[in-house]
Formats: sequence, structure tokens, C-alpha cells
Amino acid sequence: MINKLNLEDILFLDIETVPETQHFSELTEAKKELWALKSKYQRNELSAEEFYDRAGIWAEFGKIVCISVGYFKLTGENRQFRTTSFYGNEIKILQDFNTLLESHYNQAKHLLCAHNGKEFDFPYIARRMIINNIPIPSKLNLFGKKPWEVPHLDTLELWKFGDYKNYTSLKLLTNVLGIPSPKDDIDGSEVYRVYYEEDEVNRIIVYCEKDTIAVAQIFLRLRGDHILTDDEIIHI
Repeated sequence: MINKLNLEDILFLDIETVPETQHFSELTEAKKELWALKSKYQRNELSAEEFYDRAGIWAEFGKIVCISVGYFKLTGENRQFRTTSFYGNEIKILQDFNTLLESHYNQAKHLLCAHNGKEFDFPYIARRMIINNIPIPSKLNLFGKKPWEVPHLDTLELWKFGDYKNYTSLKLLTNVLGIPSPKDDIDGSEVYRVYYEEDEVNRIIVYCEKDTIAVAQIFLRLRGDHILTDDEIIHI
């Protein structure tokens, strides 16, 4: 049961991604053709170029521009949730995140937690590490692991209670659970524009950290714990 887990053993996280280049025209001819094939059944009447602003969803055509993490620090009756972010050059982001996992979250007791993390965040990070020739940390290397050995928690999966027909967004789940919404500035569909057209990475970092906090808040509610107050959230 999740209420028996030690909160200090869990690293909460969220990632933000964008297409690997700003414009479709910047891709090689081979990559353009591969994108057209990959997106064929998703784009309906749109051309491959018109649909390209959504390429960040796929690790083969996107890149990570921010990884935000958060963790609990418990001292007696007091608790803090500390957040920080890795951003900038993707290789540096992945290397720094790898270092964090291997140095501080490398024991059997440690777990990673994200919303829809098993379908998106965790495999996306692992794929981008392979593409960039970065060793996969043990917490993301699932080769040979049995399902019960996978060190991943997913708030979407926990909310489903076995109902795999249902998808519940982070925004909807925070609403129904009475958690302050993290979507008060931008949402995922706007990250491409904010990154490439407005060059406002700081807004993306804030957005990513708010999503990470929201994941932790949902996890607390699923455990039956009180959600975090503003005074308990520390940005470092």
C-alpha cells in the first residue's frame, strides 16, 4: 500500500519536451520522410509540416528542455517539499539527471514518480539518453526486470484502479481532488511556442516545477495525507 512508503525515498518528476528543431524545413530529407510516416495516422488532414509542432511528443523527433524534480524532507512533525530543475542543453540536462539518480536514488528502496510517467516521462528520458550516448541509470534501465521490480510509481495508473480504458489529465485530477491547479500560465500545448518563438525558458521551468508539485500533491491525496501548504514548498 502506498501509505506505507517512505516519502523521502521517492523522487517526483516531470519533463517538458519540444521538437528537435524549430522548423520542419530544418530536418534532413530522410527525417522529413520518417516524420511523415510516423505521424501519418495522427495528423488527419494536416500535412507533415503542419503537424510538426507536436513532434516533441515522440523521443525520436523531440528533445527534453527541462526536467523538474521534487523530494520530501521530513524532520519530526515538520515536512518540506524541495524542488529544483535541470534545463538548458539537453545533453547537460540528461547528464545532470543521471548523476542525481546514480548518486542519491540508486538504492532498492528508491522510487521515481510521475503522472503518466510509465507511458511518457520514464521511457522518453531513457530513449533520449540512448540517442545522446548517455548511460541509462539503474532506475530507468528496465531490461530483464519483472513487473514488480520496476521502481516506478505513476499517479495516473494509481488513479485508474485497474481501469485501463480511462485517461485522466493532471489538470483534471488536481481539480477533482481539490488541489491548486498547476496550469495557471501555460499548458503543454504552448511549450513549443514559448520555447522557440518567445525564448522564455524560465516560464517553462516554472510550469514544469508546478507540475512536479502537483504530482506530489496527488500522491499525498491518494495516501490520505494532507496536501502541502505554500510554506512547505521550497524552490532550490
